[in-house]
Amino acid sequence: MSGKPPKHSALFTRSFRRSFPLGARGQGVWLWDTEGNRYLDFSGSAAVNFIGHGVREISRAMAGQARRLEFVHSSQFITPQAEEFAAEILDFAGKNFRGGAVYFTSGGSEAVETALKLARQYQVEIGQSSRFRILSRRQSYHGATLGALAISGNNRRREIYLPMVREFEHIAAPYCYRCDYGCKDCGRKYADDLDAALQRAEGEAAAFILEPVSGATLGAVTPPERYLPQVAEICRRHHVLLIADEVMTGFGRTGKNFAVDHWQVAPDILVTGKGIASGYFPLGAVIASERVAQAVAGGSGAFVHGFTYNAHPVAVAAGRAVLKRIRSGKLVAAANSEKGKIGRALKKELHSLRDLPTVGDVRGIGLLWAVEFVMDKKTKQPFSPKINFAGRVAQAAIQRSLLVYPVQGCVDGTAGDHLLIAPPAVITPREIKTAVRILREAISST
Repeated sequence: MSGKPPKHSALFTRSFRRSFPLGARGQGVWLWDTEGNRYLDFSGSAAVNFIGHGVREISRAMAGQARRLEFVHSSQFITPQAEEFAAEILDFAGKNFRGGAVYFTSGGSEAVETALKLARQYQVEIGQSSRFRILSRRQSYHGATLGALAISGNNRRREIYLPMVREFEHIAAPYCYRCDYGCKDCGRKYADDLDAALQRAEGEAAAFILEPVSGATLGAVTPPERYLPQVAEICRRHHVLLIADEVMTGFGRTGKNFAVDHWQVAPDILVTGKGIASGYFPLGAVIASERVAQAVAGGSGAFVHGFTYNAHPVAVAAGRAVLKRIRSGKLVAAANSEKGKIGRALKKELHSLRDLPTVGDVRGIGLLWAVEFVMDKKTKQPFSPKINFAGRVAQAAIQRSLLVYPVQGCVDGTAGDHLLIAPPAVITPREIKTAVRILREAISST
């Protein structure tokens, strides 16, 4: 052996052990690489793209803004575009956020980090400086920064960094396919776990954060019907803020403007990203209720926090154009699982995979779904993590020109394989049929 390290790309890619196609262009639900190969984007990249690829009105809005004003720092200027987009988001978020305020970031992880700091400052502003703990759920994922990672429950992404983070209590999350309570009054019992944890916190809890519908780690798990309303009531009773992490589920992905709307729950802080700009520009946002915003505005008057690219003019222009497209195209309604043409078609076609011997569960809502794989359907025994079954299925799919999002660890943080399915809302029923047919072939060949 020469001892020389293997050659690698100048780009620090997600994996040095994989070769990636070179992306060239996109249109609708299709992506092309530089060699002319076409791929059906059945995962919206990573549940990011909601309006479809290659929408020219978005790039025109971005270019127009860049020509007028490419950047100002938020400590020196605000822009009319940011002010107007914030008002549009508050309107989109509904009556529970009237009088609130929006803080723009460059993505979901930054938005979660912002929400954690805002929750702490809110408690300080109202004279509750002993409150600093942020409670969260096991098997959750809230972002890649150290603060967001600390409150996440994704073992694979946390393990090596745990010596660097400060952790607070994580409680169990509802997971109907593997319910700890056999789905007997489980919504109340899982909510009771939060009540008990807040009592153990002895007045030091500032907030509880959760994904209303779980994202990548558990894969599109929807909660029992009464769970979220009970959680909201428990938080109010303990004077703890409720933070809804809708980085993946916001802006129409679940067939409502935000996932909490399915259960008429009003969080104190709502975090969003991904679909807010549909991948056209890095953008995220923290939507604070009037109570939270007013505590800062009427107290110290300044949020002790900031990012260089907060409310970047081009990002905001992209977001405004995307929201306009969502509304004009009635894409949220189209995504609805019960009433929407696309949402209903996706639900029907994905459920047809249940007859496959390795498919244990098909679950989801709107245009956010997961297919969980098992070795034994009767016992629900997962595959060994070493097999990387979901990754192998995804590779078999991409060889057939279909893009899906493989994840491991849904059972216990290490074992358990599933695919996340989250296509753009402009996908057609015919394209859904094609995608599910290819996915069936990929699963059967693995």
